[in-house]
Amino acid sequence: MTAMTVSLRGIPETEACLGWAGTHSIVVDRPEGRAGGKGRGFNGGQLLALAIGGCFCNDLYYVAYEMGITLTHVAVDVTVAFDGNPLRATSADVRIAVEAADESADIDALIRKAQETSTVSNSISRGVPVNVSSHR
Repeated sequence: MTAMTVSLRGIPETEACLGWAGTHSIVVDRPEGRAGGKGRGFNGGQLLALAIGGCFCNDLYYVAYEMGITLTHVAVDVTVAFDGNPLRATSADVRIAVEAADESADIDALIRKAQETSTVSNSISRGVPVNVSSHR
C-alpha cells in the first residue's frame, strides 16, 4: 500500500491556508468576497479539477513512456459540475488533446489506457471514503 500526506495551515492575517507536500506548496482560499475569501489561491473545487486533470496528464506521460511514444503536445481541460446543498461534485468532464512525434502512434489506445489507470479519476468514480477526525 502507498500513502501520501499533505499538510495545510492557516496563513496568519489572511484567512487563507498554505498547503504543502514535501517541497511543493500551494495557497488555498475562497473566492474574493465569499466568506472572507480574498481569492489568494485555488478553492477546493478548482483543486479537485486540478487533481483530476493533473493526474490524467501524468498518466498520459506514464502510459506513453510504457508504449514507447514521445508526446509532443498534451492539453487537458477539466470541468467539474457542482450541485445540491451541501454543494458537491456531480460530474467531471475531461477533454484531452494529445499529439505524438510519430503520427502513426495509437493515441486512442494511449488515452484509453491512461483512463483505465488514472488514480484520481478511478478513486473519485468509485467513491473513496473520507474520514474526518479532530486532533488538538
